[in-house]
Amino acid sequence: MPQSEDHALVALEARLEREDPRFTRAMRSGRPARPREYRRTGAWWGLAFGVAVLGSGIALAQGLLIAGGLVLVGMAAQLADPDPARMTHRGFGRR
Repeated sequence: MPQSEDHALVALEARLEREDPRFTRAMRSGRPARPREYRRTGAWWGLAFGVAVLGSGIALAQGLLIAGGLVLVGMAAQLADPDPARMTHRGFGRR
């Protein structure tokens, strides 16, 4: 490979190491892991917690809990969005 392509690959590897070290370690060990933009476990936990807060706010007739639950559900739903075009604000889009 020409020298310029080597530098491009080294730069790509360094950027991937900074952005998602877990994915990089998994690739080196030969045990693949999902890249960060496809891991949504935290979003699902947030969604479950938000629904629980919303449900308890409805059951207790507490407006503050209802509002908090709606906000949490909205935030978690935004994190669970699978549309990669919307991930550009997190640095995962095209460059």
